[in-house]
Amino acid sequence: MKDHEFDPVTPEEKAAREQEAEFARRVRREVRRMESGEADEDIRVDQQREAEARAEEDKRAEKERRRESNTLWKWLSGTILADEGTSKYYPYMLSIAGVFFLSITVMFMSLHLDMKYSRLDAEVRMLREKSVRMQELRFRQTSYSAIEGRLRARGIDLTDPSSPDTIIEN
Repeated sequence: MKDHEFDPVTPEEKAAREQEAEFARRVRREVRRMESGEADEDIRVDQQREAEARAEEDKRAEKERRRESNTLWKWLSGTILADEGTSKYYPYMLSIAGVFFLSITVMFMSLHLDMKYSRLDAEVRMLREKSVRMQELRFRQTSYSAIEGRLRARGIDLTDPSSPDTIIEN
């Protein structure tokens, strides 16, 4: 039978101690690098990279800010509607849009009525022409010479009285 000794250190504690030891080794190695001057070049390169990244980010932010402040871009992208200064003009813009809609409606109604008037005017002209033709036809059929010709065709003589029998007074 094997005798096992009791180890008061748990596996989690062992792992934590190993991690702390590894961290301490890395710190000592980095301190030696700094003391020898090897780390100065790495630090300078890291600072330079950070500065370039910051400059690039600042440039990008400036470009975006300039683009967002451009009024034409605001109109094209629609962000002008979200501006705080623009939102107070919404009632005016809505009333102007309403007036535009009303004026377009009135314009189309007037065009429709104008077309209807033109159609009715043409119809009235045709009726006037028809009326003139019918008057001419009636005149031809009821004129003195037409009546005289009809009576002659039937064999009836038409004589005009020399003086009227009765005088009509007003």
